[in-house]
Amino acid sequence: MRAVRVSEDFVPISEFKAQAAEWLRKLSADDVPVGGTRNGRPAGVLLSPGAFDALTERARFVAAVSDGLRDADAGRVHTHAAVVRR
Repeated sequence: MRAVRVSEDFVPISEFKAQAAEWLRKLSADDVPVGGTRNGRPAGVLLSPGAFDALTERARFVAAVSDGLRDADAGRVHTHAAVVRR
């Protein structure tokens, strides 16, 4: 997924609604998020299903690593030998 370009990938909600099929086609073809604005302010972002899955998978991975680091810092760890014995 390439970086979002505000000049190209953010559109007023009214324009998005009028051309929804075209924006969804572009979203699928280019895998580029589309941002919608209301009154010139960001109102939301639409992602392809693949981009959404990748983003949430990455977030879960980062959370799991963070949890593991907190456990290690708190001493909640097991040696390799203890795990093998069990």
